[in-house]
Amino acid sequence: MRNIIWSFLMFFCLISVTYSQTKGIEKGSYLSTNKGQKIKLNLLDDNKYELVFYSGDYKIKGDSLLFSQAVKSGGAFDVAFKNDKNAKKVKIKFIDPSYYTFYIGTQNGIEPVQYQKITDIRTKVDPDWVQIDLDFEIDRADFLYFVYEDYQGESKISKYALPKDASEVTVKYELDALGDINISGYFDKKTNELMISEQTGKNPIAFVNAKDAQPDKTSNIIPLENKTVSNWTYPGKEALVKDDFGTEVSVDTAYADVAATPKIDFKFKIEDNLKKAITATKDSKSKFLVVAIDDKNSSAKADFDTFIKDQQTQVGYNMYDVYNPQYDVFNYYLATADDKKWLKSNKITDNPSLVILNGDGVILATSKSKLSDKQSEFSYYDEFAKKLNRTNAFYAFDKVSKNKKATDVDIISAFKQASILDIPYDYESTDSVTQEVNPADFKFAKVTLDKKAVAQTWKKTIEAHQKDTKPNRDLVETILREIKNAGFSKQFFNEERVFNDTDFLAIDYLLKHYDDIEKMNIEDENGNALVLLKGSLSFEISSALQQNSAMTSEGVTGKANQNKIIAIYKKLIASGKGSFDCYKAYFDYLSSETENSIDDIPYLKEFSSYFNTYLGTDKGNAIEKLDEMYSGLDESSDYSYNGWNAFKEYHSNLCNSAAWSVVLKPANSNFLKSAISWSEYSLVVTKNNPYYLDTLAQLYYKDDQKQKAIETQTLAVKYLTPEVEAETATEIKETLAKMQNGSY
Repeated sequence: MRNIIWSFLMFFCLISVTYSQTKGIEKGSYLSTNKGQKIKLNLLDDNKYELVFYSGDYKIKGDSLLFSQAVKSGGAFDVAFKNDKNAKKVKIKFIDPSYYTFYIGTQNGIEPVQYQKITDIRTKVDPDWVQIDLDFEIDRADFLYFVYEDYQGESKISKYALPKDASEVTVKYELDALGDINISGYFDKKTNELMISEQTGKNPIAFVNAKDAQPDKTSNIIPLENKTVSNWTYPGKEALVKDDFGTEVSVDTAYADVAATPKIDFKFKIEDNLKKAITATKDSKSKFLVVAIDDKNSSAKADFDTFIKDQQTQVGYNMYDVYNPQYDVFNYYLATADDKKWLKSNKITDNPSLVILNGDGVILATSKSKLSDKQSEFSYYDEFAKKLNRTNAFYAFDKVSKNKKATDVDIISAFKQASILDIPYDYESTDSVTQEVNPADFKFAKVTLDKKAVAQTWKKTIEAHQKDTKPNRDLVETILREIKNAGFSKQFFNEERVFNDTDFLAIDYLLKHYDDIEKMNIEDENGNALVLLKGSLSFEISSALQQNSAMTSEGVTGKANQNKIIAIYKKLIASGKGSFDCYKAYFDYLSSETENSIDDIPYLKEFSSYFNTYLGTDKGNAIEKLDEMYSGLDESSDYSYNGWNAFKEYHSNLCNSAAWSVVLKPANSNFLKSAISWSEYSLVVTKNNPYYLDTLAQLYYKDDQKQKAIETQTLAVKYLTPEVEAETATEIKETLAKMQNGSY
């Protein structure tokens, strides 16, 4: 590899090229700004260029130049910090992660490191991969880890202490382009050039003195620790595919290489008969039973024991130092001759085969395969467990809904268990059975639910709780997921629903118990911290309304829903629970409803109330008031993530848009005086904006303040920039001319 790279550089650096010398490009030497393996570009007088990679130490002996490789004490990553003690989160700026495999890890104290793959983060924040650099935010932590994983399974890991007041971290990976090269050089007195080559002395690179080069002022942050690990992994990390595209690194083996020996000696309890195995699974309340049928295999018991030993090791690594039931998903049982009657009654004839049961002994899935063939699917991190949970939740709901003796607690629990399921990426519904091409694939039990029956059961449940004096936590959680189209209806029927009467009744339940529900986000009845809400309850409700209003149908039903949606917003605002995001969603909704109407009266009334309550300059300094509002944002708010400048810009745009509606629609003229205040406010927040100045000038003119209007419109023309659309710029200039000649 080294010789290939060096030969490539020799070919690349010494080619004679012709280039067009444009303004701003001068002959001479140019240095790259990256740390570590520097790149130097020489544009020479004879229309040649040299592209040079360099790093290391040298010694001069006479006319000879001897090189040695630099020791990179800074590690593989170039990391720099910016500090701001007021920053709530830490911004990560990853310079051109490109298509290399990188990870970021965070750690508090001695807690386990939490890793994320950089490409996974990019998929979330930049799904179209538009930006070269990747910007995202993380919660504060004590330590940062950066990992580069190559295609051979070796990973370079650097650990950094994160300052308490760090607000931004810029990180760039220093790709070692040359590796360990063996070069030397000499000074050619005839040409006054340094001639550099490998030991062969052939095809040297010529260097001239770069007198104008600026010194490197980059400050390096030294890692606390650097190490290179083979087959590095962490719980949940996908196995590495090697170059032969056929062999994967075993997760349990890889993790064993890098992690310390687990402190917990995890063991499965293997029962000696099927009845005991089912009972043990039922007692666990959250596990599944894997029954292996392989009685035609003389080594079945030995194979089963080997499998169990490997699984115990994997589960132990996941838990590490304390038992954690979330990783203990399956119980295992090897069928014996005593189980033939059970197998026959359940029409299980394949041998070998696998059967998955729940705690009631109900068959959820089957496969024509051996345990060893499905080992990866029995990992906590595999999607298989999630599919089983879906099938089991469907079965449980079907059982409860058909049981006339089912209690209210049973029904709510069944709704909740279905609601909290992860929605699969491909939405492989379990209400029908797909005939897989591969007979070894698991086939899941068929569960068919009636949509009308489910809706009726839910309606009766909500109605039965309208007189509750205290909120039912499971019911609240189910309602929150259902109104955001991520609940049981989505799970059962994979449909996007418009709110019905039951949904509005359910939201009334949330509003009635607003304060008690917010307390649920702090602790449960046993004092355990439980997160129920991502933001405030107001934020959750307004987000659901905003999402659903986009699907509201036209006609009588649609109009009725619109009135009910507006009523909920008004209740939130009137009760003092209307957060910024609630108002924003409400304004978006009202403005969309009045977009094609002759006036905006409903919208302007609500906006005027908001402006007078929160923004009016009689409340104090505009910027300070906005800053106070920004500090109180829900953490889940888009503007909490987008930052202060976006929050400020939103309000200046909001005020200008409301004021502009008075310019556009004569039917809004009763708001003329208010609109002038709104427009003036937008220019307090964002000065010299030509759009805002145009709005204010036209409002002044309509208010018969013609001289003030002309002066303001003159400023609008003055502050036009190339970024303003040509058509808009022309209109602004024409408006000024009309004001000046009295034809406006």
